[in-house]
Amino acid sequence: MSAPAPLPYKLIATDLDGTLLRHDETVSERTRQALAAATAAGAAHIVVTGRAVPWTRHILDALDYKGLAVCGQGGQLYHAGEHRLLTSVTLDRQLAGLALSKIEAEVGPLYLAASRDGLEGEVLVGPGYRVQEGPLPNVMMDDPGALWAAPLNKVYIQHPDLDDDALALAARQVAGDLVGVTVAGEGIVELLPLGLTKATGLSLAARRLGVTAKDTLAFGDMPNDIPMFAWSARGVAMANAHDELKAVAHELTASNEADGVAVVLERLYLS
Repeated sequence: MSAPAPLPYKLIATDLDGTLLRHDETVSERTRQALAAATAAGAAHIVVTGRAVPWTRHILDALDYKGLAVCGQGGQLYHAGEHRLLTSVTLDRQLAGLALSKIEAEVGPLYLAASRDGLEGEVLVGPGYRVQEGPLPNVMMDDPGALWAAPLNKVYIQHPDLDDDALALAARQVAGDLVGVTVAGEGIVELLPLGLTKATGLSLAARRLGVTAKDTLAFGDMPNDIPMFAWSARGVAMANAHDELKAVAHELTASNEADGVAVVLERLYLS
């Protein structure tokens, strides 16, 4: 009897928004079946998202996802089956305040929001900050001091005139020695603990699962996925991906609306 063929990759890491999820926050049946085939073959699937746990949990529950998930841009390791936060890295609020001062001195006043730490951490939204339409809960914040009243995962910044890429570039230039800066989606520029990326959380989760970077296939669509691609053996960018991610991807696939994740998994695990 011949030995079974080796798995192409033992770990499949998928971003959520713009990657695994369609615009209506659902996962297609085709993609579900492709992931099921890959896991039946012996691969593990792990969600790696910029969303903090409170904005991720309902999606994982709807998928009947029971494993580990990397949330909060790599800062949170969450056990979905147990609804338990295993690790969490918070943003130094003093450094974040200094970073904001430096950025505003460079580009002018910013609109702010922030994600509080914890399983039930609220997303606070300040005046002027444009919240994307959808079901994700948030709390309007009139008192600027409330932003700093409890531990935070991240601070979101927007500018009245600069686009996301220009704002992120300016923030890195003047405050990149204090905080991490990443673009996680349209209108979503984030300030994070310095050095924290999706690769940080993914590497921690991989060690718990007994797999390594060379075993890992990653899917994504935004610049915040670049470190995850750099860490993984192979990075696949969606057709709808940001140009910065496409530039470093090993492969391009179809869009999130056209089952791009399934297209690749079917070729690797069902052919």
